[in-house]
Amino acid sequence: MPWLRAPMTRVFLVWLAVAAILLARSWSNIAERHFPDPDDILRLVQVRDLLAGQGWFDLHQYRIDPPAGTLMHWSRLVDLPLVLIIGALTPLVGSALAEQAALIVVPLLTLGAILFAIARTGSRYLDAREVTLACLCAGTSMLLLTQVQPMRIDHHGWQIFTVMLALTGLVPGRSLRGPALSGLALATGLSISLEVLPVAAAFGGVFALRWLSNPRERGALPAFLGVLALSTAALFVTTRGLGDLALHCDAITPPLMGLFGLAAAGAALAAWFNPQSRPLLIVMLGVPVLAGAGLYLGTSPQCLAGPFGNLDPMVREYWYLYVREGQPAWQADALVWVPPVVQGLVALAAIMWLALNRRGMERRWWIEYLLVAAVAFVSGLLVLRSMAFVGAVSAVPLGWLTARLLDTLNKVDGPLRKAGVAMVVTCLLVPAVPLVAVQRWIPQASGASDDGQEPDDACNLSEPVGFLNSLPPSTILAPLDLGPAVLEQTHHSVIATAHHRAVHAMRDDIAAFMADPEEAHRIVQAHRVKYVFLCTDMPEIGLRARTAPNGLAAKLVKGQAPDWLERVPLETSSEWQLWRVRTREAY
Repeated sequence: MPWLRAPMTRVFLVWLAVAAILLARSWSNIAERHFPDPDDILRLVQVRDLLAGQGWFDLHQYRIDPPAGTLMHWSRLVDLPLVLIIGALTPLVGSALAEQAALIVVPLLTLGAILFAIARTGSRYLDAREVTLACLCAGTSMLLLTQVQPMRIDHHGWQIFTVMLALTGLVPGRSLRGPALSGLALATGLSISLEVLPVAAAFGGVFALRWLSNPRERGALPAFLGVLALSTAALFVTTRGLGDLALHCDAITPPLMGLFGLAAAGAALAAWFNPQSRPLLIVMLGVPVLAGAGLYLGTSPQCLAGPFGNLDPMVREYWYLYVREGQPAWQADALVWVPPVVQGLVALAAIMWLALNRRGMERRWWIEYLLVAAVAFVSGLLVLRSMAFVGAVSAVPLGWLTARLLDTLNKVDGPLRKAGVAMVVTCLLVPAVPLVAVQRWIPQASGASDDGQEPDDACNLSEPVGFLNSLPPSTILAPLDLGPAVLEQTHHSVIATAHHRAVHAMRDDIAAFMADPEEAHRIVQAHRVKYVFLCTDMPEIGLRARTAPNGLAAKLVKGQAPDWLERVPLETSSEWQLWRVRTREAY
């Protein structure tokens, strides 16, 4: 059938296949409404608040650390597709089914957008077969698929799409449409999260190198930086407004926009002067960037340490260091980080081979692709969740490599030789397969998880907690990871969730569970807490109890509640505990 030969038709079929696999794997989570991460739960809470009438520019979560609430750094851009689907379907099927549809459709649409961008990028120099294989290779990246599985509605999938869309703009030649598209795509990614910043810097380096190697292409860098600066400013105004101009380190701020603006103005001025001396050109391009960086760091010196560099010491020690996805890749379990690292290294090797063996514009394109891929790879090594970028960026070179390996496999004679080559191909392209086989055959020395905590058996954070709605609206002291579920399923508030903007409330939440009962009581009273809610088998509670054996968490785990707490019976497993805070007169 001729229509099957069309490249986009093949991409659509790949998307259908991968989407079907993800649906099958996630079906129990969908049926049980089990979110992959607390961030997904809180994203839904934010969308509900918006649909209920909260202002577009008001990003507060008023039920985290009430009454003032907590200002979140999440972008309305990610809320928008969820709002559109839920808002459109609610009058037809009700809010519950509308939400469920959005939780399934939005991540899978994000996957489709990523595959489309991979195909568009690969079609520059790959044939239809290699493009199809590239999309299939994207489907072998577990960290990438994790970010686009059903129920995963946080922002990471959209970030990956913006990076891949920017790569479609990496077009050789003098046209300015490609650099402009890259600038727009990365401005969108930066408006969602600053995690895209290293890749944006890599694109700036690519277009600067174009200018240095060929003065006739000097328009690419000003076009990229100009669109990046203008789009970032426009998205800031349209999604955040002018009500919050504070100097945050985890989101776009006026000084950072100033950096982009100075870099763009400097590039435009250099293009106008068109200096023939390369050293002078480098100076003209570099000085505005350095001035912008000085402006940013001069006004926001705390941002030198990164978005999490200025956390309260207790929050850092007892929360952030246990957030594995935010730590360097090698600190995670080998089964998590080794496969994407191997895939990334194989992809980099393939790109280098192509860069050395191609000629003309194609050779330069692969060199530019190598620079972006290398920056993405280093970012992934330093922050594990950024390895999802590597899975997408690596798909194009891996598609080319897969085609070559399959051709080699077809030429090999004899079943044993074919099996050997097939095994090599599998190890190179899907390194998780041999690693899983090794772990299956070699017993683990311990059943403990990678943070030294026992596996979570009795406490399922997706277990319904709607029974709390029988109580009047109150502020609840709950573990950080349990807080989003309380917000999503009930009308109650919590002291804090595992979201760093509420750093002082997070410190109080951690301290309350680790402090002796009297100090914990003072914290509870300061936040006007009416109930304490927890599951004793939660890893978070286990950590608090082990760290502070005489603290409140340890006492509750042992069944030694202080006098100021009164047990509220629950029709659940005994590990789930709800305690009412007594008034002074009651005890």
